[in-house]
Amino acid sequence: MSSAAPLSHEVIDAALADSPWVRDGDVMTLTKTCGSFPESLGFVVAVGAIAESLDHHPDIAIAYTKVTLRVSTHDAGALTEKDLELAARVDKLA
Repeated sequence: MSSAAPLSHEVIDAALADSPWVRDGDVMTLTKTCGSFPESLGFVVAVGAIAESLDHHPDIAIAYTKVTLRVSTHDAGALTEKDLELAARVDKLA
């Protein structure tokens, strides 16, 4: 299966069952609360390095100690293996 092939709802739900990520249609969202603004920035830099290595980039919002990531594979118009891989690698940062 191509990494850009849309995943079924069942596959996505199973992959996220024990994950802090939340699925909303064709987007997965993670909100992480950090201990300080510098910690939030450090988390974003680490996520950026992961995103660059995968060539798959989330939307990122920082609100002081809260960082929100949103991922979807825009070319596929759906969630794909790329999104699950990014989420799995980000989860290892915590």
